[in-house]
Amino acid sequence: MPDFAPEFARLALLASPTDRAQEACDALAKTREWVALEDADAAVVIGGDGFMLQTLHTMIDIDHIIPAFGLNLGTVGFLMNKYRSGRSIEERMARATQIAVSPLRMIATTNAGDVQSFCAINEVSILRETRQTAKLEVSVNGKVRMPELACDGVLVATPAGSTAYNLSANGPILPLSSNMLALTPISPFRPRRWRGAILPESYEIVFRALESVKRPVLVVADQKEVRDVREVRVKAWPEHRLTLMFDRGQSLEDRIFAEQFMV
Repeated sequence: MPDFAPEFARLALLASPTDRAQEACDALAKTREWVALEDADAAVVIGGDGFMLQTLHTMIDIDHIIPAFGLNLGTVGFLMNKYRSGRSIEERMARATQIAVSPLRMIATTNAGDVQSFCAINEVSILRETRQTAKLEVSVNGKVRMPELACDGVLVATPAGSTAYNLSANGPILPLSSNMLALTPISPFRPRRWRGAILPESYEIVFRALESVKRPVLVVADQKEVRDVREVRVKAWPEHRLTLMFDRGQSLEDRIFAEQFMV
């Protein structure tokens, strides 16, 4: 075993089901011994951003959160590293920059009274289900800040997710070290000029659907969806802080900073 990365003696290898990712996985599998995710000190993840998010969610689900080093064979690869390098995977991981990411915890109550809770690494989105505009009451830390927001939807994004859906909705890009959340409206109708807010991640944000039967809304926490909700609570979940690993000079913090100068 290489002596330059003893903290990562046991590695798990995971790959998305695409042909390219599976071929790369087969090649990498021959280079060393690998263990199951639940037994590993760190994970090597081959695929795209979607598969990385899926893997991070799996870590939370099995309560075994370990550093993840991504190899991009997807489309954008914002959470990943370049697939090819002159160094071995062990050496790359030993030299890598580690970035901590706090996910969000979403608790949704439906019109029927069911309560469901999910984790979101990028964002939590509340969206209208039908042609009817959603009407939402927005509270922050127990105080109503917006009695009625008429819109297609609204989202809460982490710094890691601020360059995804949030940016497409004209939300702000948040540095990873900011410990802030972006609260961003999606096609706001009233108040038309409201552009959203930036909030400390320690704050709890509560959305209450007004006229929730006539104007049904759903909530999406990354890939998990709950329909016909009447209330949604969102707050950072630092107890499940995740760690992403990046080659030096290619960290997520660097990429988020660079996105602010893209035209």
